[in-house]
Amino acid sequence: MTSATVSGPAESGEDEAARAELTRLLFDGAYENVHADIRALLLDPVFDARDGLSLPEAGRLSYERSRFVHGRIERPLEILKNPRRLFALAEWPALLDVSTFSLLMVHYNLCLGTVAEHGGDREDLKDYLEELDGLESFGPYMATELGYGNNVAALRTEAVYDRHTETFVIDTPDPLAQKYMSYSGFQDVPKVAVVLARLKAEGKDHGVYPFVVRISDATGLREGIHAVPCPEKPVQGLDNGLTRFDQVRVPRRNLLLGDMGEFTRDGAFKPAAGNQRKRFLKAMSRIQPGRLCVSSAAVGAGRASVYIALRYAAQRLTNAPGRNDMPVLEYRSHQLSLFTQLAKVYAMTFLLNHAKRRYVSEAGEVSAELNVLIALTKTLTTWEMTETIAVCRERCGAQGIFSANRIADYGSLLQGLVTAEGDNQVLLATTAGQMLARPAAEPAESAESAAERRARRGPDGLLDLGLLVGILGERERSLHEEGRARMTDGDDRTYFEAWNSTMNSALAMARTQAVRVTLGCFTDAVAEAHDPSVRAALHELALLYALTELQRDAGWYLAQGALTAHEVRALPALIDETCTRVLPHTSLLIDGFRLSPELLRAPIAADDYVSAFQTLTGAGPFATATGEK
Repeated sequence: MTSATVSGPAESGEDEAARAELTRLLFDGAYENVHADIRALLLDPVFDARDGLSLPEAGRLSYERSRFVHGRIERPLEILKNPRRLFALAEWPALLDVSTFSLLMVHYNLCLGTVAEHGGDREDLKDYLEELDGLESFGPYMATELGYGNNVAALRTEAVYDRHTETFVIDTPDPLAQKYMSYSGFQDVPKVAVVLARLKAEGKDHGVYPFVVRISDATGLREGIHAVPCPEKPVQGLDNGLTRFDQVRVPRRNLLLGDMGEFTRDGAFKPAAGNQRKRFLKAMSRIQPGRLCVSSAAVGAGRASVYIALRYAAQRLTNAPGRNDMPVLEYRSHQLSLFTQLAKVYAMTFLLNHAKRRYVSEAGEVSAELNVLIALTKTLTTWEMTETIAVCRERCGAQGIFSANRIADYGSLLQGLVTAEGDNQVLLATTAGQMLARPAAEPAESAESAAERRARRGPDGLLDLGLLVGILGERERSLHEEGRARMTDGDDRTYFEAWNSTMNSALAMARTQAVRVTLGCFTDAVAEAHDPSVRAALHELALLYALTELQRDAGWYLAQGALTAHEVRALPALIDETCTRVLPHTSLLIDGFRLSPELLRAPIAADDYVSAFQTLTGAGPFATATGEK
């Protein structure tokens, strides 16, 4: 095998057609009209690397890049009307600047999205909407508090209504209530924030509502607002801050009320019917598309990591018994590492596409079923891409450490994404609890025993994608039944004690459902492929993903009789053999990502990584002692 195996897009008409087919599947048929122009922006010199910047300087550059992106595509309010564009905007800029992604998503989705959703039809908010839509001010989103983390429902920031002046007084009552991590560190950047605070009127606490608050202008922080920067984070130089409010008075119009309440003729506040929990969830409605944005960035970074690592592996030469100058990708161990991650990237892409389609089809009305799907998608994609990026970085050796080669920076991005829009562990536990509250769906062949299903598989059963989906379904249903039984086992326990004893198996159940849905989406993609070479490549990747997941919990499957001892022993060899069948398709599979060395600017992804690395370091062309280059 030579470096040409994974270098550059295929040139023949047949190969180009196959590449286009993969792009259609990966981008859900929307590459040209949703993604292409945003991708093209990344080729502009504004996204070129800048050496020697401090983290604060890098953060200010991200504000400049955000303004650049804003000025060259449709306005944010238009993007909010087309969620697919919002998700694409989350996917691409993070490949070159993870901080630009963060700024754009907070501004577009969380801040402006909240103002538009709960006050877009109000004439008295038109000035704020136009200011944010024109990016005259950046829009932070201030929800998380120092003492409460992601438990936003328990936040302590107060907005006390003064009925006589028709104003709210926003105040931070104690150190625990300080707003934490939102962007307030660059105090000379104009900011108009959405601040979540506990609305109190006539001495009564009505729960959490969003408010528009001007944080800063070009001259600095506004009166009554105090902010200090948080400690520096690796790679990301954004101005995360610790912010408190000291009796900041805002007019009544700054309450983003939507249909969550009203003011009576005599000026009294009256909340909408229903409990505080429902109103809180409505106030936080932008978290749902935000989770799909987070997943989009994670999957995009995973794709880029695998792309870079595989191109490098096809060029990086090593020795082998009886052979010299062999690309490291020839080693089965390297194939196992990188091809299993390639399979994960494809699997997470198809899961994410499924969730995005569902969100778009429901026009932003998130049903209980869709809420579960979005939560599962967010947790699984960010956890899996965290592992993918770590493996790719390690397989690139010392080159993987350099920010110039991107992968290390993606690792920093994923550390933030697993916490963003709901910490994964907490989010999955909440979702698992909701799932256990409902009976499990019955399988199509519920009367069939595990032994009968094993017999029906035959000798090649572990190569049948449909049957592998069924095996995952067996584990999901078993864990679901076990969890429901444990929740009701014993009358003398509190609800917390019952849930605490069930939580870990419930987390496993929720993850298994996510994997089962993912494999189903992958199987559908294989069936939808028209090109035979694409169908063959996708089938091997889907099989690799499924077998890797079975191996992950092989002990459970064996103990439950879902797999035989012979099948469990056979898994490593089946996975190894599948990798050998993936190898000939490697170039095609990564070409479908629509990435390029010119786009990513990562030296080890170049067609000649040695020359690219020399150019980066300023070493110049190499000359021998005789003067030859």
